[in-house]
Amino acid sequence: SRSHSIFIITLEQTNTSDGSRKRSKLFMVDLAGSEMVRKTGAEGATLKEAQHINKSLSALGDVIAAAAAKQGHIPYRNSKLTHVLQDSLGQDSKTLMIVQTSPLTKDASESLCSLNFASRARQVELGQAKKHTTGGPRPASAKR
Repeated sequence: SRSHSIFIITLEQTNTSDGSRKRSKLFMVDLAGSEMVRKTGAEGATLKEAQHINKSLSALGDVIAAAAAKQGHIPYRNSKLTHVLQDSLGQDSKTLMIVQTSPLTKDASESLCSLNFASRARQVELGQAKKHTTGGPRPASAKR
């Protein structure tokens, strides 16, 4: 079965001296390649799966385009994929994309499509990653 794979690692650190906590998430995502239905002749369940993959990749492309254009609304909820990845695609995160392409001439159009997708993703400037800290020492005025 071809599908996307998402592995999320959440790390939380607690400072025992002041009670503050820092939290980080690492998303490792393996995106299924877009399916050229005409080329593969997919039918039945395979066709339906290919359509879902293509739809989620399109939604991811829409999120990337909206972020690159610095639009006020980013359509994260247009697919389960973009909704899950919202934390990793937002303003306070860092994102790295690695694209694997085929060296075969017969796959040139699909490789070019993947490289164009990565090129669009590269245009997105998320800004500086922010530290997420909660808790911490209470101000002197709050102590009894």
